[in-house]
Amino acid sequence: MFNTKTALILAAGNGKRLAARSGELPKPLVRLHGKPLLQHVMGGAHAAGIERFVIVVGYRGHLIHNWWKNSPMRSLPVTWIENPEYLKDNGVSVLRARPEIHEPFLLMMADHIFEPETARALLQQPVRDGEVILAVDKNIDGVFDLDDATKVRMHGERIVNIGKNLRFYDALDTGMFLCTPALFQSLESSLVNGNCSLSDGLRLMAGAGTFKGFDIGEAHWQDVDTPEALDYASGIFEPVPLPTSAVSQVAYV
Repeated sequence: MFNTKTALILAAGNGKRLAARSGELPKPLVRLHGKPLLQHVMGGAHAAGIERFVIVVGYRGHLIHNWWKNSPMRSLPVTWIENPEYLKDNGVSVLRARPEIHEPFLLMMADHIFEPETARALLQQPVRDGEVILAVDKNIDGVFDLDDATKVRMHGERIVNIGKNLRFYDALDTGMFLCTPALFQSLESSLVNGNCSLSDGLRLMAGAGTFKGFDIGEAHWQDVDTPEALDYASGIFEPVPLPTSAVSQVAYV
């Protein structure tokens, strides 16, 4: 069993489907309750016990850097990683962080909003060396925009398949994972012409029996991919308390 204080956040995509609200801003800077999505994600993770962040940026990443320098988040230790290949699948962004992470970590998406209690509960799960645990939602009928959600098929606590187009599934991917560095190895093995998705690597782990699910119960979460999803999220989430007193620490990669 491991305890981790590190989170990897993927914030590299350009978010075309949210362009009506974002304009030319990167999606992590789109505002929910007056604050950027990335601020909600970092604040929620920090409230759950995360102390160090590794953030992968790509599309207009300099704007995210500029926001951070003057935000309440500047009090948190952050390592920034650039992914110039941000138009490729998200597995490439995960692999960019490999040199910076050598211990178990919480993997999160900059556009997935969640309750801090969910992240805290996931961090308390016993993850063995070589495993990944995904926070899953089995309340399928209560999820907004089911067609767009990534589906998961489980057998007991094990996840046996994952993907957006699964015909048979019994849970949904909430975009939050408790990982060991074995994920990087699996993604490397999934690369085809220098590209892979996170789900590609996780399917290999599912086949090896090292991919598990953690049911979040009645907790709320939302993938903010469209203006409609943003409006829905604004109705179910309140702003997360933010740190105010720590000394800023940052590294750039």
